Amino acid sequence: MQESRTALAIAPAIAAVLFLVSCSDRLFTVNPRTDDLSMAPPVPADNPTTPAKVELGRLLFWDPILSGEKDVACATCHHPSRGYADGRDLSLGAGAIGFAEGRRDASGGRIPIVPRNAPTIINAAFNGFTERNEGDVDPLTAPMLWDNRLQSLEAQALDPLLTRSEMRGDAYPEQAALDSVVARLRGIPDYVRLFQSAFPGAKPITPDNLGKAIAAFERTIVASNSRFDRYVQGDEQALTQLEKRGLFLFTRVGCYRCHSGAMFSDFQLHVLGVGENSRLSAPDRGAAKFAFRTPTLRNLGFTAPYMHNGTKATLDDVLRFYNRDTSENQHVPSDRLDEEFAPIFEIDDDTIEAIVAFLRALDDDRFDRTVPEAVPSGLPVGGHIQ
Repeated sequence: MQESRTALAIAPAIAAVLFLVSCSDRLFTVNPRTDDLSMAPPVPADNPTTPAKVELGRLLFWDPILSGEKDVACATCHHPSRGYADGRDLSLGAGAIGFAEGRRDASGGRIPIVPRNAPTIINAAFNGFTERNEGDVDPLTAPMLWDNRLQSLEAQALDPLLTRSEMRGDAYPEQAALDSVVARLRGIPDYVRLFQSAFPGAKPITPDNLGKAIAAFERTIVASNSRFDRYVQGDEQALTQLEKRGLFLFTRVGCYRCHSGAMFSDFQLHVLGVGENSRLSAPDRGAAKFAFRTPTLRNLGFTAPYMHNGTKATLDDVLRFYNRDTSENQHVPSDRLDEEFAPIFEIDDDTIEAIVAFLRALDDDRFDRTVPEAVPSGLPVGGHIQ
């Protein structure tokens, strides 16, 4: 795992380092910055990573005991076979059965659909690393989710347990959710032992420690040694000529303005005017005024469909969406779009082909896909996904 993190640590600040060299076999030169990320994800001082925490966090991640109706786990919507997302435009959490694209509501409409696309947890431990901060990020303030409403993996890990459409369901009210889950865990001998090992003390099973264990596990889900990273390190053959051209065009048409740095994201909120998902009964206003966070571009090959509401099925669709200067959302006037939205040059089919090829070169499929054979609750691993 340490070696895979090293490659991500030297990913460049793209916007500043690309230039065309027409007289060379190399289409452009990359001057990597070695201080964008540390050798390993940043860890809060009060939650150092230990093997006991990681193993406990993995089991909790896969155990539907954390959900109100004991039918959905974190892994239900963040599954390794779908790049730790779920392959759906909008997720189906509590009250649903089945897996990924085939998952369906079994609640008779009682539980609403999750209003947003499930973001991957791959490399979420590096959230907040941008070109500007050079990797100096406090893990307790790392932005999470499409609207940046939460900070830190620890906080993010607990939020689905509180959310009715995701994991809480109708078993108990939101204010009772964490205490109810903790009471369940305290009644399972294996969890008592595992929490005691991970968090020695008088009361090891607490909501705080629950979030810390899941966060410790999520910090091990890293995929950072893509062919692009190897190219940055000096392997001229790591990218094809088409991918190299795509990298140049990625910068030329303006993608870098929001997708720069080692994580290919500025982690800022932007108003893009993405059309609403027709399956929602009300518009999604995002953080405010229909603003949503710039996602990372790493490992996109595993996490389609795209955008905050999954309305773009392919990367081609995403690029064609950006090849416009008007809003496709009736609630967002075109004059309210971010100024970064419009491309510098028109994007034609050849440009799209090259940029998509480059984006595929950011994929790294060597992330941990371990699925526990069983979980301490005895419930189905991953929830009702069969």
